[in-house]
Amino acid sequence: MMLPIPDLLDAATLARLRAVLDGGDWIDGNATSGAQSALAKRNHQLAEGTPAAREAGGIVLDALGRSPLFVAAALPLKVFPPLFNRYEGGEAFGAHVDNAIRMQRGSDFRIRSDLSCTVFLSDPDSYDGGELVVEEPSGERRVKLGAGSAILYPSTSVHRVEPVTRGARLASFFWLQSMVRGGDERAILFDLDRAVQRVGGELGQGHRAAVELTGVYHNLLRRWADA
Repeated sequence: MMLPIPDLLDAATLARLRAVLDGGDWIDGNATSGAQSALAKRNHQLAEGTPAAREAGGIVLDALGRSPLFVAAALPLKVFPPLFNRYEGGEAFGAHVDNAIRMQRGSDFRIRSDLSCTVFLSDPDSYDGGELVVEEPSGERRVKLGAGSAILYPSTSVHRVEPVTRGARLASFFWLQSMVRGGDERAILFDLDRAVQRVGGELGQGHRAAVELTGVYHNLLRRWADA
């Protein structure tokens, strides 16, 4: 399931984040690449572990925690510290699949990558190209969202970033391990959560139907969750 998360970052938060990134130390993006990705990847990346990287990552993580849509769809157990990349001058990232296990350098922190997330940080009118292209059974989906919006998609997907031919594309990207491993089960829980919210909004959260549907949601979550 691919899911856009509109306006994850509001204008003030986005401006604060961009100011932090503008003062950061940018390096070759292959510093974090696996063997396959290194063959396809041409971009720049904010150096991990620097004060700018930690501050910028904290801003994104705080925004994720405030997003009911992200939490409902991802059911996050562990989130990899957000990374940041920049594409310009024809830079691109060819077709690849994200590593199943992501490890943070210099620590014992690791996650199983169930879901990948890209947060767009540049106005889409400020650059040409740079679409995130995700391959699905039904065909390719091309994604280029407004600054501050995010896209959540399965880490199992083959995906790429098209060449940026004008301007610069700035984004945050990261992976997460969900409490619910299976994508089908996560989709069922997400749909049920939305139904519960609609019923509660129309009939009241204390209505018997809302209470019973909430019980079904949590009983399924108990059955499927790793945590």
